[in-house]
Amino acid sequence: MKRARKGFTLVEILIVVVILGILAAIVIPQFSQASTDSKKSSLRSNLQSIRAAIALYKIQHDDIIPADGAALTTALTTKTLKDGTAAGVGDVGFGPYIQVGVPSNPFTLGNQIGDAVAGNDWVYSPAADGSWEFGVGQGSVAGSTIDPASALWTEIQDY
Repeated sequence: MKRARKGFTLVEILIVVVILGILAAIVIPQFSQASTDSKKSSLRSNLQSIRAAIALYKIQHDDIIPADGAALTTALTTKTLKDGTAAGVGDVGFGPYIQVGVPSNPFTLGNQIGDAVAGNDWVYSPAADGSWEFGVGQGSVAGSTIDPASALWTEIQDY
């Protein structure tokens, strides 16, 4: 009688490992690109939400926007009067324009609106906290510590 085999040979195991390695080398870069694409999409969506809230605030407050990022954050997340001051309990006011809070920046995870360089519409953020930057002169919000020379930065500017 012949004995039955009870295992795999070293050659069979090596072939399986090589095949799995080749498959992993093909699949892993695809996941990396998908992650970046999802961050871009999330950044665009968050920028659109913040910009829409600022635009609505400007319309309801006679084209006046707060002078700095901290005041803008408060104005967008609380109820305000026509002059931009906080509304009291019985006051009829506007807002809040952002219900849950300022959306986070997917590249830096910051969710505060900070001040940008005065007069610049789109600026590179050197802030360590990765906050959104608010261009007071233009009334726009740009995101993050992305290199301004990169294609992604141009893509976000054009959005």
